[in-house]
Amino acid sequence: MIIQFICRAILLGVPLLYGSTGEIITEKSGHLNLGIPGIMYVGAISGVAGSFIYENACGNDLANMNPVLAVIIPFLCAIAGSVIMGLIYSFLTVSLHANQNVTGLAITTLGIGLGNFLGASLINITESELPSIALTKTSSFFSTQLPFADKLGWFGELFLSHDFLTYLAIVIAIIVSFVLKRTRVGLNLRSVGENPATADAAGINVIRYRYVATCVGSAIAGLGGLQYVMAYANGVWSNNAFGDRGWMAIALVIFALWNPSSAIIGSFLFGALCNANNYIQGLGTETQELFKMLPYVVTIVVLIITSMRKKREHQPPQSLGLPYFREER
Repeated sequence: MIIQFICRAILLGVPLLYGSTGEIITEKSGHLNLGIPGIMYVGAISGVAGSFIYENACGNDLANMNPVLAVIIPFLCAIAGSVIMGLIYSFLTVSLHANQNVTGLAITTLGIGLGNFLGASLINITESELPSIALTKTSSFFSTQLPFADKLGWFGELFLSHDFLTYLAIVIAIIVSFVLKRTRVGLNLRSVGENPATADAAGINVIRYRYVATCVGSAIAGLGGLQYVMAYANGVWSNNAFGDRGWMAIALVIFALWNPSSAIIGSFLFGALCNANNYIQGLGTETQELFKMLPYVVTIVVLIITSMRKKREHQPPQSLGLPYFREER
């Protein structure tokens, strides 16, 4: 039961890890992207659309499907859809200097509305009696486990039985953490987020870094939406089923103190807190619902503690949320 609980927590936490890693990259450039929930939603529906088209092209026959294409097509579609949303956000906030908070909320509203529209359209095409789309054939390729995992007992179940997007999320978080801390690109990105005027004076292209950071962060966040549909939901898409995972990913950024490596542990902890209510019996529905608040409560506690300590390494970038006007330098 303990192993099952941990595995479930990891499965719930991986979309949050993708979203928080993408948001950390964006915030390190000085931009607060509250559009992450909508971007993750678009990433999910874009992957679903790509998978839906490919499955129908193969006649919905598993034998006719190429495993590589079945994975690559929704994977690239999720990235493409998310990058487009990131470009829209970047154009409005970087080029036009629009308010980042308002723009982010607008992107979230647009993303959810667009996802629900495309989802409803695909459901109408299938003429399904249920308001959902089942892509179980594609999902089976995403959820393929290592062949020897079952032979290693609890170790194999705990560490080797997850879908490849779970391992990819951890690898991406580690790489991003290394790049931010150990490379010149990471140093330049952090300098842009801390003081864009100084970075500009040093010859760093602030606009380029912010565009690239936002688009790369959006692409990573979009993969979180794809992982949710293909691994957690077993390939079943239902409108508005994504819940508040996008907002939890933003909360995780604060909990992890803008460190992708810490976000790995934090995402699994958030997943465990979200999953705890399913293992509590006899306390009533109201009490179980209270457990869903725990990730946000923990984030608030961490925010209070870090604010009281006032350590610079635990604070957000100084220029976070502030537009940069080059002519004022």
